[in-house]
Amino acid sequence: MSRVVVTGRVPDAALEKLRAEHEVDAWAGPESIGREELLRRVAGADAIVSLLTERVDGELLDAAGPQLKVVSNVAVGYDNINVPACTERGIVATNTPGVLTEATADIAFGLILMATRRLGEGERLIRAGQAWKWGMFFLLGSSLQGKTLGVVGMGGIGQATARRAKAFGMDIVYQSRSEIDPAIAAELGARRVDLDELLTVSDVISLHCPYGPATHHLIGAEQLSAMKSSTYLVNTARGPIVDEAALAAALREGVIAGAGLDVFEHEPKVHPELLDLENVTLVPHLGSATVETRTAMAVLAADNALAVLRGEQPPTPIG
Repeated sequence: MSRVVVTGRVPDAALEKLRAEHEVDAWAGPESIGREELLRRVAGADAIVSLLTERVDGELLDAAGPQLKVVSNVAVGYDNINVPACTERGIVATNTPGVLTEATADIAFGLILMATRRLGEGERLIRAGQAWKWGMFFLLGSSLQGKTLGVVGMGGIGQATARRAKAFGMDIVYQSRSEIDPAIAAELGARRVDLDELLTVSDVISLHCPYGPATHHLIGAEQLSAMKSSTYLVNTARGPIVDEAALAAALREGVIAGAGLDVFEHEPKVHPELLDLENVTLVPHLGSATVETRTAMAVLAADNALAVLRGEQPPTPIG
């Protein structure tokens, strides 16, 4: 029987699968596990089931020991994992793509609606007890029909967001490392462009690219200045893809019309200037936050770990 360390709280369905075959040490605290406690707990682990709040680097892998076989991340993104360090040590790294596609696309499009129709502003006004009265120019927003959605990163989540936008009558352009399936492009009426063109033609820009050195501050002051003053920016990918200080300045100065953020550069901290702006919607990393999706993510992570421990190919290895 192998020893599996789970670095944070996950749905019981995943724990039950793991416990049916192995000894499980699962962190159950209400807060994220501290670094020193994590280093202590992973000692002797054969598998680590990690959350995106934990940094899996060479130090952690060495603390676990040479018997460690797999790091199974409960997330589609894996910027918290030093994958080369895993590879050097012969450790399999896995993630959970696919199962959170629809839930994250729902949040992306929800943020698009909230930003363009100023729903957050309206809700805050009512909750604050401020006087209001219907009028022709009261909290005017922007319609989506006939507008252009620019998708940066046209993987599964980007495609699902584009599909929702198409249903709302939007035109689709996208920037991605490679062409998407021609049948999907035809279904969506999606046109591939470079980032510079996407920034200038889009009325709404939704970020879905992976985070890494190449996409750190992909959207900064220069890119924001290239957008139309009527453009809205939405980020449900990873916070550091956007330079938050530059975004706050652009929103404050009217360089762009608005934004919707589910992720933040220094999460869980939010740039203080964003908190004072009405034209940005802020939600606390809720992209995959449905009961069904989080359960599916955790179960897939458990399946990945179990497969490696059995000497089998995991369902969703990284790379």
